[in-house]
Amino acid sequence: MKVAVVGATGLVGTRMLEVLAERNFPVTELFPVASAKSVGRRITFNGKEWTVVSAEDAIAAKPDLALFSAGASASKELAPKFAAAGCRVVDNSSCWRMDPDKKLVVPEINGNVITENDYIIANPNCSTIQMLMPLAPLHRAYKIKRIVVSTYQSVTGTGYKALDQMEAERSGKKWGEYPAVYPYPIDENILPHIDSFLESGYTKEEMKMVNETHKILDENIAVSATTVRVPVKGGHSESVNIEFEKDFTLEDVRRIISETPGCVLQDDPAHNIYPMPLFAWGKDEVFVGRIRRDDSVKYGLNLWCVADNLRKGAATNAVQIALYLIERGFLPKE
Repeated sequence: MKVAVVGATGLVGTRMLEVLAERNFPVTELFPVASAKSVGRRITFNGKEWTVVSAEDAIAAKPDLALFSAGASASKELAPKFAAAGCRVVDNSSCWRMDPDKKLVVPEINGNVITENDYIIANPNCSTIQMLMPLAPLHRAYKIKRIVVSTYQSVTGTGYKALDQMEAERSGKKWGEYPAVYPYPIDENILPHIDSFLESGYTKEEMKMVNETHKILDENIAVSATTVRVPVKGGHSESVNIEFEKDFTLEDVRRIISETPGCVLQDDPAHNIYPMPLFAWGKDEVFVGRIRRDDSVKYGLNLWCVADNLRKGAATNAVQIALYLIERGFLPKE
């Protein structure tokens, strides 16, 4: 199969290549695509060197699949061109997520919505993916009325430049002595600010979690989100408060989560066992723990979930969508 990875030299793009190799994806020809300054660079994939090419050259080669992680503006311009060439596109940007004509997919939750006519498929926001992985089966069992979520998101969610900023600060450089992508230092700090602020006072990141939950799971669920950047290299964490329409037992909640593909139950506080980004980094699962009743509301539940934002939150989910396309016969198997 001919595969293009658009944004191949970025943090998510490099993870996409890793996941494609790990999952033995049937790549016969690779087209790593990046900006003009990176064209001509060599990258290694599956033990072989490949040359970074322009988007135009990749489109001309008529790939079967294109995995996009190059930002919304690039996706808006290029994804339709790849699709017009007969290429299936899985896009990791925010560009197509809320387009009513495009599917927004977490394969374990709603992969069945994909049809043969879908040539541009959207990958949800990383924070939405990891929250909905354990919540989707709980919604089927007890029907969720309301979600209140606070996120603790790592700097890799912003990219290489954010990592460089944090490392510069940790090396002792003072504010103004290094390029900064955040409005304040991030090391030894917490920023209640991810993406730009809207007139409502919420940020775009917060509204992504609201709108994407409605599109993927249920438009009738009330969602309130606060998204926060923390000085952690990788792995997002979330404190999730859920109000159900039906009663539940904690034993049943734990059983449902432990039986959910892609979720790992880590819920033994008596032995200090709970999810942490330090141990989720580099893994594909969503780790769930600190499960307890919220007695301040009827049928309330609290949980804590952690996932690697570059893998299940981005690259792994995209590759899983591509594997689903193969399984459905919408992509060649070899």
